[in-house]
Amino acid sequence: MPPRALEPAGVALVDKPRGPSSFAVVAQIRRVTGARTGHAGTLDPFATGLLLLLSGRATKLAPCLVGLDKRYVTEIDLTRRTSTGDPEGAVVECQAPGEAELGERLERLRGEIELPIPAASAVKIGGERAYRLARRGVEVEMPVRRSTVHALEVIAYTGESVTLDARVSSGTYVRSLAIALGGHCATLRRTEVGPFSVVDAVAPEAFTAERLLAEADVLAWVEAERAGLGS
Repeated sequence: MPPRALEPAGVALVDKPRGPSSFAVVAQIRRVTGARTGHAGTLDPFATGLLLLLSGRATKLAPCLVGLDKRYVTEIDLTRRTSTGDPEGAVVECQAPGEAELGERLERLRGEIELPIPAASAVKIGGERAYRLARRGVEVEMPVRRSTVHALEVIAYTGESVTLDARVSSGTYVRSLAIALGGHCATLRRTEVGPFSVVDAVAPEAFTAERLLAEADVLAWVEAERAGLGS
């Protein structure tokens, strides 16, 4: 196979639909550009929202983008807690917390937190991906990850579900937040990555190479974001 082309170069803002994997979306964009294509963070198949895809020479920007804060909107089903924190896991508990208990749990999840990584994640346990072990029904003790929840706001609450707007540090598993609240993510949508918004993204089938953002512009926006957070 010849090496992938280094042009066109730039960053694509793509609105991933529910269903396909992030890697399937990467391949779809690669077919359009014909260039080497990477990503700055994936989404689970059931999740939707913003993917930053890197084309051509811009794949070298990945280290500058993967550590950016993320923002999500998630509807958490409080009536069922699953082994994976998403709709695909086995149900392990069927008791919704009361409103007062939910409020207390939400408060404990704001700021610097440590939570176990979900069993359906891609981290390696004993040299094997955790999600592969989970699919075979192998139970393992998952490692704990430290992260920061900058904001966790309630958009809607029905007693059986709660919809949250969460702004979190890179590497935070929203599914872990759902498990800690006593439920699982029924829906999950990434709305922001650093200074980039899903409002400016396009569906994979609507993408054209002309929509690639220039490397210099991307770096300038990231630097401005970091300067604003540090001020």
